[in-house]
Amino acid sequence: MKKILLLPDTHSYIDKAIIKYAKQADEIWHAGDIGKIEVLDELEKITKVKSVYGNIDNHVVRSSQKEINTFMCEKVKVSMIHIGGKPPFYNKKSKTLILKEQPKIFICGHSHILKIEYDKTNQLLFLNPGAAGRYGFHNKRTMIRFEINKANIEKMEVIELGNRSKLSQSVWWTNN
Repeated sequence: MKKILLLPDTHSYIDKAIIKYAKQADEIWHAGDIGKIEVLDELEKITKVKSVYGNIDNHVVRSSQKEINTFMCEKVKVSMIHIGGKPPFYNKKSKTLILKEQPKIFICGHSHILKIEYDKTNQLLFLNPGAAGRYGFHNKRTMIRFEINKANIEKMEVIELGNRSKLSQSVWWTNN
């Protein structure tokens, strides 16, 4: 059994709330728009991180991360890409990825819109965890945690980190 924290669109922002939940996870999956490499460095001090780069990520992040990350967790195949669309309106790259890999979980970020949906057509769980950073048009900062137990996805929970506009007392990195 693995406890997963699915972290989206940090845009170089990380605070004590994110770290608190990261410490409870066996793995952190970051769906792109990491911002600065220091965000990953800090998360990797806590536990294993799997991620993809996003459209705002610079050459440092892009040189160390994949555009597409497909992997197994327990007995569950996962595919992750930053810009993916949503069911049934996946972009062309995502459609190709889903057909080729046939994941049980398909993850993307980018939209800053939290969405959890079972895609019956492709027989997969679609996850977009929203946005955990302070930059963008979202109102609430969100992420998702869940467990993978062999072939089962269990105990899924949306975590609200508060309003985007409220600055935490413990900001380590920002785009400023």
